[in-house]
Amino acid sequence: MRHVRRYNVALLVVCALILVGCASQQGQQEPEPAAQPAAPVDVVPVQSQPVQAEPESTDFDSRSRPLMPSGRILTTKFYFELDQARLSARDLRLLEMHANILTRNRDRRLVIEGHCDERGTREYNLALGERRANAVSSFLTSAGVRRSQIEMVSYGEERPDDPGHDESAWSKNRRAVAIYR
Repeated sequence: MRHVRRYNVALLVVCALILVGCASQQGQQEPEPAAQPAAPVDVVPVQSQPVQAEPESTDFDSRSRPLMPSGRILTTKFYFELDQARLSARDLRLLEMHANILTRNRDRRLVIEGHCDERGTREYNLALGERRANAVSSFLTSAGVRRSQIEMVSYGEERPDDPGHDESAWSKNRRAVAIYR
C-alpha cells in the first residue's frame, strides 16, 4: 500500500511538472474563457503571477506564516472563477511548496478556509466554499501531508476580503485561504 501511495505522489509530481512546463510565459496574456452557465466545478482562475522555486528554508515569521528563502511570505490565498473549485497551475506550484513545508514540519497544522462572493444562496455558497477548501486539502494530502495536519472550514459569503459589489470585489472573495497554526 505504501508503494502505491509513493507511486501516486510521484505521478502527481510529474503531472504538476508538466503543468508548470506548459504554463504561459511572463508578459503573455491567456485569452479568458467564454462565459459559461453556472457549473459546479472546472474553470481555471485568472489571476497569475510568477512563482519562485521551492523554498529551501521552512522558517516561519512571528505570526506563523511560511517564509520563502528570500524572506518573503509564501502566498496563502488561492483564487477561483465564479461557481468553480478548480485550482490553477500557479496554485498547484504554490501548494507543492506548502506540501513540502508541511511534510518537513509535521508539528505544523493548517486551517483551510473556503470563501465565496455574495452571489448565490447561503447554502450554495457554504457548499461551494467547502469544495474550494477540499480542493486545496485533497492536493496537499495527495502530496504527502497528513490528514491530521489539515482542518477545513467554509465561510461561504460571510467573510468577504473586499466588501464591494462588483466583479473586482467578487473575484477577490472567491478564494481559499491557508492559515498555519
